[in-house]
Amino acid sequence: MERTKLYATVAGLLRYPEENWRQRLDACESSLRSEAPELLPLLADLQGRVAGLCVEEMQELFTRVFDLNPVCTLEVGWHLFGEQYERGEFLVKMRGLMRHFELPEDTELPDHLTHVLEVLGEMDAESAQEFAAACVFPALDKMSASFKNDGSAYESAIRLVVRSVESRYERGEAPLPQPPELHVIQEGGLA
Repeated sequence: MERTKLYATVAGLLRYPEENWRQRLDACESSLRSEAPELLPLLADLQGRVAGLCVEEMQELFTRVFDLNPVCTLEVGWHLFGEQYERGEFLVKMRGLMRHFELPEDTELPDHLTHVLEVLGEMDAESAQEFAAACVFPALDKMSASFKNDGSAYESAIRLVVRSVESRYERGEAPLPQPPELHVIQEGGLA
């Protein structure tokens, strides 16, 4: 299996829970078994934490963790730029990348972690490395820091995302994208 499918199935765990949420877990398990079996213990931890929860409880937990807690929002651009103008540029560039890779848009903004992971999976290796180091890891680190080992199912999900990206890319020392260039992301990949 290729990176594209791995990141798409991991991203599915961070979409708002609906009736198919358990199927997303199963799809992720199948992907990890064939592509990254070393990550299965992290998924097992997540599965254990959600075992007794119904969809409505998962929805409530999702809302509490990601929507009502700005330090753990799933919007990567917010973690990188806050409400500064540069976030708008980042959103535009992400939308361009989604179109370039023919990834469907949904109700989430283009800088939502699910979209970022899908774009990362589509990029060529060199571009993906630079994008991960400059944008993905800094945002994931901020999200991870918002959890205090509170036993949340979504803490496990974020840990799984971090490890899946770390399994493919080096953290490196890439600086955050700077205006006005935002050269880290250009349509079609990185500049």
